[in-house]
Amino acid sequence: MKHLFAKLYVWLLLAILYAPILIIIVFSFTEAKVLGNWTGFSTKLYQSLFSGGVNNSLFVTLLNTFAIAFIAASASAVLGSLAAIGIFNLRRKARNTVLFLNNIPILNPEIITGVSLFLLFVSLGVSQGFVTVVLAHISFCVPYVVLSVLPRLQQMNPSLYEAALDLGATPMQALRKVIFPEIKPGIISGFILTFTLSFDDFVVSLFTIGNEGLQTLSTYIYADARKGGLTPELRPLTSLIFIVVLVLLFIVNQRAKKSATHEK
Repeated sequence: MKHLFAKLYVWLLLAILYAPILIIIVFSFTEAKVLGNWTGFSTKLYQSLFSGGVNNSLFVTLLNTFAIAFIAASASAVLGSLAAIGIFNLRRKARNTVLFLNNIPILNPEIITGVSLFLLFVSLGVSQGFVTVVLAHISFCVPYVVLSVLPRLQQMNPSLYEAALDLGATPMQALRKVIFPEIKPGIISGFILTFTLSFDDFVVSLFTIGNEGLQTLSTYIYADARKGGLTPELRPLTSLIFIVVLVLLFIVNQRAKKSATHEK
């Protein structure tokens, strides 16, 4: 009975978590403008989503969001990995201090980060737009990469780097051919995590996006909701994003299982 109740509890929890997403997917196959009204099965919203026209701004917004997330995640992966290597090689007291400072942006409320960056850009006279959003996203993404890479460095055999130097490799060659392959899984995990965080961010983007017409998906949905309703095409768009993420997650898990099997 305990085993049965445990299974029921897990399935109930999963149902609560995924019910809203399933509702959006179901109602993406109807023409109703208001979510909750079923007017019959139809793929018109999907056709409208890919036909452009009045929804061209939605595609531009999506491209902006992907571009910002990709650039921010890539830069954060590089900067965070180098920072993690530097932190790892510090003495214990200095390492603990730097790690404490690294965790502050993660624990800090996002509204404070957004307001702080907004005031910084204004005080420096920087025109807010695409660049400021990317810089803002990098600023809160780097600490997550550091935390993703550090465990891989701690698991690595420290003698590998020294052995590479003894065999004639330069420090840069040892870094590129020994350390980076060892911490690659942590870098990839950090990239995926920061890409998701950047793609999903609203508060920091809202404060650093400026008034030049740039929109990310989160700010677009916020502005759309303030007008009194959501664009119906957002339902098929969010459904497709969820399905793509689900497929990618399945592929990554399958590859991880195969790698674990080969290692055994």
